[in-house]
Amino acid sequence: MAALILAHFLLAACAGPLVGRLGTRAFLVLSVPPVVTVVWAATQWGTAARGGAVSWSLAWLPAYDVWIALRLDALALLMVLLAAGVGALVLLYCVRYFDDRTPLLGRFAGNLLAFAGAMLGLVLADDLVVLYVFWELTTVFSYLLIGHGSDRKQNRRSALQALTVTTLGGLAMLVGFLMIGQEAGTYRISELLADPPAASTTLSVAVVLVLLGALSKSAIWPFSLWLPNAMAAPTPVSAYLHAAAMVKAGVYLVARLAPAFADAPPWRPVLLVLGSVTMLLGGWRALRLGDLKLVLAYGTVSQLGFLTVLAGAGNRDAALAAAVLVLAHALFKAPLFLVTGIVDRATGTRDLRRLSGVGRALPWVAGTAVVAGASMAALPPLLGFAAKEAAFEALLHGGQADRWALAAATAGSALTCAYTLRFLWGAFARKPGLADTPVRPVGAAFLGPPALLALLCLVFGPGVSWWNGLLGAYASAFPEPARPYVLALWHAPGTALVLSAVAWVGGLGLFLLREPVTRLSRRIAWPTADRVFGLGLLGLERLALQVTGFFQRGSVSVYLAAVLSVLLGGQLAVLVVDEPWVGASPPRLWDSGVQGAIALLTCAAALLCLPVQRRMKVVVLAGLTGYGTALLFVVHGAPDLALTQLCVETVSLLVFVLVLRRMPIYFQETISRRRLLMRVPLALVAAAVVATALWVVAAARIAPPAGAALVTATAGHGVKDVVATVLVEFRAWDTLGESAVLAVAAVGVTSLIYLHRRAGTAEATEALAVPGTAPEPPAPTSPAGPTAWSYGSHFVTRGPVAEDTAPERTWLAAGRTLAPEYRSVVFEVVARLVFHPILVLSVYLLLCAENLPGGGFVAGLVAGLAMMARYLAGGRHELADAAPGHPGLLTGLGLLLSTSVAVIGLLDGAVLHPFSYDGHLPVLGHFHIGTPVFFDTGVYLLVLGVVLDIVRALGARVDQQIERAAHEVAKEARP
Repeated sequence: MAALILAHFLLAACAGPLVGRLGTRAFLVLSVPPVVTVVWAATQWGTAARGGAVSWSLAWLPAYDVWIALRLDALALLMVLLAAGVGALVLLYCVRYFDDRTPLLGRFAGNLLAFAGAMLGLVLADDLVVLYVFWELTTVFSYLLIGHGSDRKQNRRSALQALTVTTLGGLAMLVGFLMIGQEAGTYRISELLADPPAASTTLSVAVVLVLLGALSKSAIWPFSLWLPNAMAAPTPVSAYLHAAAMVKAGVYLVARLAPAFADAPPWRPVLLVLGSVTMLLGGWRALRLGDLKLVLAYGTVSQLGFLTVLAGAGNRDAALAAAVLVLAHALFKAPLFLVTGIVDRATGTRDLRRLSGVGRALPWVAGTAVVAGASMAALPPLLGFAAKEAAFEALLHGGQADRWALAAATAGSALTCAYTLRFLWGAFARKPGLADTPVRPVGAAFLGPPALLALLCLVFGPGVSWWNGLLGAYASAFPEPARPYVLALWHAPGTALVLSAVAWVGGLGLFLLREPVTRLSRRIAWPTADRVFGLGLLGLERLALQVTGFFQRGSVSVYLAAVLSVLLGGQLAVLVVDEPWVGASPPRLWDSGVQGAIALLTCAAALLCLPVQRRMKVVVLAGLTGYGTALLFVVHGAPDLALTQLCVETVSLLVFVLVLRRMPIYFQETISRRRLLMRVPLALVAAAVVATALWVVAAARIAPPAGAALVTATAGHGVKDVVATVLVEFRAWDTLGESAVLAVAAVGVTSLIYLHRRAGTAEATEALAVPGTAPEPPAPTSPAGPTAWSYGSHFVTRGPVAEDTAPERTWLAAGRTLAPEYRSVVFEVVARLVFHPILVLSVYLLLCAENLPGGGFVAGLVAGLAMMARYLAGGRHELADAAPGHPGLLTGLGLLLSTSVAVIGLLDGAVLHPFSYDGHLPVLGHFHIGTPVFFDTGVYLLVLGVVLDIVRALGARVDQQIERAAHEVAKEARP
């Protein structure tokens, strides 16, 4: 089972190259996994029909009882046959439906096959969490398929609408799943069905949330709006997703959980009422539409309402009728959609008001549609008739609520007959006053898939009893009635047959009176759900603009005041409610006088920031608070934290300096005395509350500290540095996640700086160099302001200007690129002398982390500081010479290395399981190496790449912008 699902996704990933090489014939290759799935499922028929099941599971989150569990029983086998069988035929249909010039066909083909794999995983899932994962995969792939023609606004809107409705329902369903799992103690579906949880308020709420997901997926009112709009998708998508696969997911979920939860208080009323309403509204709406696909779409909505009523009724006969109607609906609705695609391709239109005489031109296509339509109208001897009879009999012998549902089903069946006749008449009949529509010929291969499905409707009508074993095995999960219903084409004449006759006559009457019925339908039509949805989105957008405009005023001080106010209120509420000081030991002011002195100096540096007007002074004073914190770590005996804090503060300070070059020297905001009197107390009170909360909470510890256990565990590993060991072994998951977040943050920051595609050093230099002219130093009065970097004389020697090319010894590789008035020989010498020792120090900090202060994070920061020194001393060209590669390569390589170490741990059964090796070398002697070292090396490379990326974005890139502006000013100043 797992191999079949995986095969769908793997081949879907190859769809692009296959379509590029084979054209539309690639769909023949892509149909192989569904075909194999049908064959495999057919071999399991006997096991499932006897009530058995085929299971497979793999531990995913065993601590939370979440398993990748798959199970094939009778209901799952039925859905597998439909999802894979119809999917294979739709893929074969695509060979003729599309042509090789269709844009993005490879992506469409991959999405369609991947959707088939997701649907297969959904119906086979035996775990609620796994079911939800595949559920959302079908949502994502359906979004991509509906929005395939993204150049059209209707496709984009329809795809977004389907995604919005089904995703919101899916999120509610996930919450319900979690509540059920917690209530029952398991997420395994088979165990829930075998031992349902006891009725409770929690269970009732969970059932409602699960039904929200099921109803939204199957387009049950009031969530019906997305399915008709999804007809903007190509016809193969409509035939598969909206007839045999995706929309059946909600019905399948109801049918799957009904044996366990049908007796929960909200189950039956919700499903019977909403299903009946959907059946009637969908059928009524289909009577007044002119697009053939929309007629079928609203017919699908109506049929889904009928299926929901039967699946949710919660008795054995209704479950049997629901199962056979699911089969019948897929077999008649899919070919009708496919036939609509053929008519569209042959005539160029789907408007039934413009089609005339198509049946005579395409008799085999019309015959296929008539057979499928007769099954949809439940005419004997087709499968639809047998399914409708089973449904009527089940509801007829049910309770009072079932009788009301039977009345709605009879009216809905009459509407079904009416819109079936409307479809067949509109697509194929010759209409008075209209000339015959020009028709292009249709090949037998194009008609083959819908003809086969229609033929199955005809074969399975008389042969419906063949399904008694398989579908009866599913229905046996419900209590057995005194006289269980048996599937057969013909039973003795009774009330069910009379109701069917009433539906046929009513449907024929509605069709014959189609003109007044259409006018009446349009006259009493309510506002469409689509219009309500659009107005709701418009109102939500306007509300968002109003709220955003009220709060987002472009003032950082206002934002900060709002954050501090919320923080202040939350902290005070927690302190008042929890009273952490009650029963706790009195907090100490400090452990030693040195701590108090450092704390006072740090606070003084922070307070000195308030009256300062120069931005640079504020940055330096704020940096002093960070260095004060590092000193506190030193006094506390935490050299690792102190070293990390020191490096982080230094890098942050330098980054601030780089940013300030593009900002005014002084704060330009004029603060009134009233605002100052509001801001200063708020800041001081917030700081005092946070400090007091931390102080009190630290003294109110109840649980024993974890430090002793970590020290013991670290000693057991034969290492001494507890902090580094915790980061790369005990809490390596956190470190890996934080590394990924750091990489994403770096990409985000630099993307805001790079307005255009990132260029290499050579490209940037060529863009800045002016052939034939030597650039002048920027004028001090230029709008860009003075800069310490010029274009560099040896980068402009390509033009005819004669330059002094005599060799000159410089301490830095690109030192001559600096304007002479901004060069510092002392700085260049120092940078050259300390660069390599700092790099060696960074490697030492990386490798000594097991027993001495260090680690990959601080080592990467130290190496980044070495690169920053080269940049500050020699400019952006010096940075390019010091680190010629792309920083993103280091970031990606580091993340790849750390992730690879995590995955290697699976060899022992757990992610991030550490491995180590002790050996002896002739010269070096004993050595010890372990996977945590490689994990830490990945962190080292990632941090170094992030620092380089930020320096290039905020340093070198900003330099380029300043130089361009200065060059433009200088060029305009030339006579």
